[in-house]
Amino acid sequence: MLDELEAKDWLSDDRFSEQFVLSRKRKFGARKIAHELKLRGVDESIISRVLRDIKDDEFLLAKTIWEKKFNQIPITIDEKAKQIRFMQSRGIDVSIIHQILSGKSPEFI
Repeated sequence: MLDELEAKDWLSDDRFSEQFVLSRKRKFGARKIAHELKLRGVDESIISRVLRDIKDDEFLLAKTIWEKKFNQIPITIDEKAKQIRFMQSRGIDVSIIHQILSGKSPEFI
């Protein structure tokens, strides 16, 4: 039955992955999305392809996630550590986290 659905293109890992990324990218980074797709048994080549589409917007998506939660550059080390932990738990790359917390935008790096 599953083979029949796949043959008619009613069941597709590609389509599932694309929709999954669209639904998650506003809350999570590429690393977390990739991990969740792996847990669901999606092939690595499909994951790479669907995540390639959001790589260009990754900084802006991460900054939006950060602004929604904090929207203020940390003053103390404790605040900075808290923000870094939050962003890492959302699957944001460490280099992007440091760009956001330093106030730099990607075109200057």
